[in-house]
Amino acid sequence: MHETTIIAAAGKGGVGKTSICAAIVRLLCHSKPDARILAIDADPAVGLAAGLGVEANSTLDDIRKRIVASVEQGEPKEAIELLGEARFQIFDTMVEKEGFSFLAIGRPESAGCYCKVNAYLKEVISLLAQDFDYVVIDGEAGIEQINRRVMEQVTHLILVTDPSRKGVQVVKTIQKVAQELVMYKQCGAIINRVSDPAMLELVELAPIELLASIPADSLHAANEVRGLSVFELDDDAVLLKGVREALKKWNIL
Repeated sequence: MHETTIIAAAGKGGVGKTSICAAIVRLLCHSKPDARILAIDADPAVGLAAGLGVEANSTLDDIRKRIVASVEQGEPKEAIELLGEARFQIFDTMVEKEGFSFLAIGRPESAGCYCKVNAYLKEVISLLAQDFDYVVIDGEAGIEQINRRVMEQVTHLILVTDPSRKGVQVVKTIQKVAQELVMYKQCGAIINRVSDPAMLELVELAPIELLASIPADSLHAANEVRGLSVFELDDDAVLLKGVREALKKWNIL
């Protein structure tokens, strides 16, 4: 039976999860050219699209809104048909790039509770994953998506932090909750934006496995300001070296 490798990144805001997810997609594309790769932007801040050089005109939440609108207008038959077609609509919403597909979750509005619809769409995403060899998910900041079991199918959970005490506390909290709610096979941490290697001696991650530490990279930061994607980085870029090291530890590369 086909088993999909689902890699998700989690951590506090501003630690570079999106850059790391973009780097994972690039490394998979280059090292596994025949693999089917799906990148999912599950962060309402919608940064992964820019990191990958993608323009997403439609999101998963647009599909949800159409279903909700049909229910509110008293058109249950149309709503049921939309639910049945959701999987195909998700494929239509995907952006196809050379080497990978891209899907944005969008920015859901909190008007009303449509738990059953959202639960159904979550199942559709779960089914969708079976059409790919690798799924890379850029999670929203904090712990909400773990608590809501959005990430329960993840096989590899990457906890991203900077050397700050707060960043480390957030990933430790996520790891504790994920132990109960996520059916992962591997969980490890990347310490990102390390300006001084001496800082690492002060970072206490145990019991989380350290996958890699990545130095602060002014070149990559400048590229982001200029709106360049991760595919425009040199092969020996600091970001790519660190992420490559992490994926090799898990035998993904």
